[in-house]
Amino acid sequence: MSYGTMQANYREMEIHAASPEKLLCIVFEQLVVNLERARIAIERKDIELRVVSLRRARDLVTELLTTLDVEKGGQLGVDLAGIYQVMLYELVDVGIRGDLKVMKQLINIATALRDGFTGAAQQLAAQRLKTA
Repeated sequence: MSYGTMQANYREMEIHAASPEKLLCIVFEQLVVNLERARIAIERKDIELRVVSLRRARDLVTELLTTLDVEKGGQLGVDLAGIYQVMLYELVDVGIRGDLKVMKQLINIATALRDGFTGAAQQLAAQRLKTA
């Protein structure tokens, strides 16, 4: 079994065993990775990598948007929905224009969201340990 296959199998097992908050962190991590790949592709003028990376990023943002429970999330859910919709619009625009400045802004937004949700997930896990 190759290293790549072993790594993919491990990732799949991790996803199947993950809590909802861990899954959210995984989605955000993949979003940041794909946005960084798209940035690199724009800098290198690699159209194929840009198209693939932006498509994956749009798919991930769409997943975040469609799984968002605005009723449970209240105003935070509404705000996140707005952020995700803006990100989708900007990802399409970056795909067309290749605007590096906008790409970097999207990376900053996704990174901040990833870090925030990762911190919240860690706090939740620590609380669960205390009450267990």
